[in-house]
Amino acid sequence: MEHFTAAGQNGRVFQGPRGGLLRRSNFRDDWTTARAEAGVSGGVHFHDLRHTGNTLASSAGASTRELMTRMGHSTTWAALIHQHMTSDRDQHIAGKLGEMIRRARGEGDPSPSGT
Repeated sequence: MEHFTAAGQNGRVFQGPRGGLLRRSNFRDDWTTARAEAGVSGGVHFHDLRHTGNTLASSAGASTRELMTRMGHSTTWAALIHQHMTSDRDQHIAGKLGEMIRRARGEGDPSPSGT
């Protein structure tokens, strides 16, 4: 982030060609150019970054309220449509559920070391 954003705590991640605000009138061209320079093929829309950011924040442990604040959403519905399941989280959840079942059955600690 320190290499590609404007300076300061309130520096914008995305800015116009001369450091100003992005404008709707020229944003499509700026986005197309940025995508090409980053080597990202077509089919990736700017709004996809919101979905990706929210999914990554969720994987990092953000609560629904934290996700709502980060995204500027006032409803949980809006926050949840920008959050997607990832296979590694699905595996993590399944593993935790398995541990809970084993403990409930009295099978003890499932870790290999037994600690």
